[in-house]
Amino acid sequence: MMMNAIPPAADAARRANMSYDYGSTAIFSCKSDPRFQYCLYVPPKVRDGAAVELLVAVHGSSRSSFLEFRDGFAPFGRWNDVAILCPLFPVGPRGDGERHGYKYMQEGDIRYDEVLLSMVADLSQHYGQDWSQFALFGFSGGGHFAHRFTILHPDKLWASCIGSPGSVTLLDPTRDWWVGIRDLPQRFGITFDPAALARVAVQMLVGEADLETWEITHRPGSRTWMEGANDAGSTRPERMQALARSFEAAGVTVRLEVIPGMSHDRMKVLPRVQDFLAGILATRRAG
Repeated sequence: MMMNAIPPAADAARRANMSYDYGSTAIFSCKSDPRFQYCLYVPPKVRDGAAVELLVAVHGSSRSSFLEFRDGFAPFGRWNDVAILCPLFPVGPRGDGERHGYKYMQEGDIRYDEVLLSMVADLSQHYGQDWSQFALFGFSGGGHFAHRFTILHPDKLWASCIGSPGSVTLLDPTRDWWVGIRDLPQRFGITFDPAALARVAVQMLVGEADLETWEITHRPGSRTWMEGANDAGSTRPERMQALARSFEAAGVTVRLEVIPGMSHDRMKVLPRVQDFLAGILATRRAG
């Protein structure tokens, strides 16, 4: 008789855990708000108790890139000991078809920054990791999310990689959100912390040929219209440069990369993001 055999039910649970919770995972619902989902890449060594860092990669307006980013960053994650979390903020979570809410952090009763933080907290506990700080990347709609989350929660980040947002929030204390930051305490219960922001390693990326404006020009009557909505520039490169200047004026060191010949191509920026993060990780781990 075989001794210490694993009971069939326990063995099935173990196999399911290995199949769905590690490597390229299944898609899960957020515990705090099941309207939102996520998937991950978790380096296999985490099964054995290894500590890894966390990178959150946020999709654009089509949402389909949440899987592309998971798979695109997976080799980087495996060889650099980084888990990859890709949240999914679907169109119309309140039943109204709204496409842009996550980009601006708040939509009705939803605080997208808090949804992400709840995902990270749950996963930190599930995998036994200290992810009190993490890196953040987003492109296009995800670039909207990434730079605004960075403004609100710099203390949660060790790096922020901001790719080609259509519109930007400048660190302007004379204008309200989302054009500026004057009303952060009233709107979010958050006071802007320039010292914390200055401690975040910030990369901004945009294609030199990313010049189409049909989707990013705000017009009176739209849900996102505010006075000053187009003041940062007409094109994505102009707006990214304005954002970089605004961050730098607040004491932030920004690596701005205007990529020659590139249009609005999310996958082409991944090698540059990985190079940037690898350098930050080397410094972080040496310290």
